[in-house]
Amino acid sequence: MPPVRIALIGTGGISGSHVRGIKAQGDKVQFVAAADVVPESLKKFQETHGVPKTYLDAEEMLAKERPQIVHICTPPHIHCKLSVAALKAGAWVLCEKPLCASLEELDAIQAAEKETGNKCASVFQWRYGSGGKHLQKLIREQAMGKLLLGVCHTLWYRGADYYAKEWRGKWKSELGGCSMGHGIHAMDFFLWQMGRWEEVDARIGTLDHNISVEDVSMAMVRFANGALGSIVNSVCSPRQETVIRFDFQKGTAEVKELYGYENKDWTFTGIERKDGEDPAVADWRNIGEDVRSTHGAQLAELLEDMAAKRTPRTSGEDARSTIEFLSSLYKSAATKRSVARGTIKPGDPFYAKVYGDLETRGK
Repeated sequence: MPPVRIALIGTGGISGSHVRGIKAQGDKVQFVAAADVVPESLKKFQETHGVPKTYLDAEEMLAKERPQIVHICTPPHIHCKLSVAALKAGAWVLCEKPLCASLEELDAIQAAEKETGNKCASVFQWRYGSGGKHLQKLIREQAMGKLLLGVCHTLWYRGADYYAKEWRGKWKSELGGCSMGHGIHAMDFFLWQMGRWEEVDARIGTLDHNISVEDVSMAMVRFANGALGSIVNSVCSPRQETVIRFDFQKGTAEVKELYGYENKDWTFTGIERKDGEDPAVADWRNIGEDVRSTHGAQLAELLEDMAAKRTPRTSGEDARSTIEFLSSLYKSAATKRSVARGTIKPGDPFYAKVYGDLETRGK
């Protein structure tokens, strides 16, 4: 088959991870063009990565280059507009998190998917590492017994220099704080493993930054399978760490890293037995090849999905589950009440914007 034509929109910091992922696909793909509204950024990107063509207008690039996959790496508030434009131009989309600003925008993306037959996937690379896939398989097989409890902590640090960029720290352009922009990766991975979430009770605060959005959030989550979960997101934590833990009847699976994991970052602890090793421990050890949770791992599967004409795992209802969870987290924090899945509907301010009326009411 001829290589898949790939283009990229937005040449800021995160674009480098996308380029590494594109190059990792070898001759399966052809990186044809990039677009950005900032000429200096675009020029530097072209010089660094050798992309053959550049455009200051994304829609012009879509019309002239006709890419088959478009990577969107812009500030969050224009993700929906660009995703819809790329879908209608005939491309599949791999869009940086957060995929969109609301359930209302997600409906627009999904309407464009239905109209065009193309697919839009959110970047959630944590799902694509070998450790995560192995854990998901064991959960489906109930190899470790019932899933009882989960903990998801994204404890990061961001200083004033990080928020010096004009669009950061503001509801309208960043769409949220540490929950939406930082903890979203671990939370999506956590929710994917834990199963269908049913209810969330959350609180947020701005404790140590001169920003409008939150720099700390905490949530308690109830899942359909009876399990309970605890989530903490922070950009106020000098000793940075991402910790995700799952407690089953027969053992504990845990990953500790920062931005991604390899097999070595996982541990599994079984229940001590006098009659030898618990079979659950042996099941865990059969983790297989070591695939790091990278943009490249996600793109590789997206190419397979495209060839098979199947919906990517971070598209469709899977994408909706995470966006609805974030909307519910913010609504719970605003109302100081728990929010049940499925209760945010058109007419609700948290349907029109993931952060609802937090901008005007304060936290």
